Amino acid sequence: MERIEYGCEVSFHFTLSLTDGTRIDGTELGQPWQVVIGRGDLVPGLERCLIGLAVGERGQFMVSAADGFGEADESAREVLPRAQFPTDVDLIPDMAFGFTMPDGSEVMGRIVAVTEGGAEVDFTHPLAGHDLVFDVDIVAIGRALTSEG
Repeated sequence: MERIEYGCEVSFHFTLSLTDGTRIDGTELGQPWQVVIGRGDLVPGLERCLIGLAVGERGQFMVSAADGFGEADESAREVLPRAQFPTDVDLIPDMAFGFTMPDGSEVMGRIVAVTEGGAEVDFTHPLAGHDLVFDVDIVAIGRALTSEG
């Protein structure tokens, strides 16, 4: 029986919840998520939990904040001028925005406070600082295609 190892392409269903039971995310029936183990598609704690599982196996795994999206980071806050936001949008605390970085990558930020000239934005992942619970059901395991051939 094939088991998950680094380099495998894995299809699985999952439910992501906080430790209090609040459901955060998950797959729809018949639409599993596909990832390559070791490529950085998953938080490190979940990836380690999947290693060794086989098709048809299910599990519930607790992933600590440190092994998930990290701890909350006060230094990830920045005050941005109003010009960094769309002019037709009222800035409101807890509003989320996508920002394009100089290298073209996208990052999410959440407005913490509105200032006179703009807003203080927290760029920490919204799930940082939270322990997470993943319920998983392994659907398929295959070999990932590599660029080497």
